[in-house]
Amino acid sequence: NFSCRRRKSWVRFPQNKLQKTMPLLLRGARMLATRGTRFLQSRGYADEMKLTFAAANQVFYDDLEVRQIDVPTFSGSFGILPKHVPTLAVLQPGVVQVYEKDGASKKFFVSSGTVTVNNDSSVQVLAEEAHPLESLDASACREILQASQQQLSSAQNDVAKAEAAIAVETAEALVKAVQ
Repeated sequence: NFSCRRRKSWVRFPQNKLQKTMPLLLRGARMLATRGTRFLQSRGYADEMKLTFAAANQVFYDDLEVRQIDVPTFSGSFGILPKHVPTLAVLQPGVVQVYEKDGASKKFFVSSGTVTVNNDSSVQVLAEEAHPLESLDASACREILQASQQQLSSAQNDVAKAEAAIAVETAEALVKAVQ
């Protein structure tokens, strides 16, 4: 007999009952695996990808068709193509590159935000702050880095140090992006 404790009473399962139950459980697991595979195979992925890319300061793409999007995330940078598996990720400071249908490529610096890839191959990139790379001045970016490093070295408490460290990380990514 196999027994397990449930609340205050002991429940006993006869060995022969367990032997009868196991095949049913295995058959159910096989059925779920088969149906799950069929679901994934029949899933309606789109052959095109629509992008919505916006920040608080501007909307860059509003449901426009693109070929590929490269995004920097805290789990690593990755490219998004049509039929990409649904994903939700947090953007880290860096460059988002968009490859348009006509072959043109545009780069944007993002400070932070999220990227969402949906079942229908639509993608939303929502950035806290984003700017086209061509609009950024390299010398101004280096000045921002120096100012944030000074802010970090003069920070008095843990909160100020953490905020300054985030500013330094973002400024370093900004300088790297414009080089």
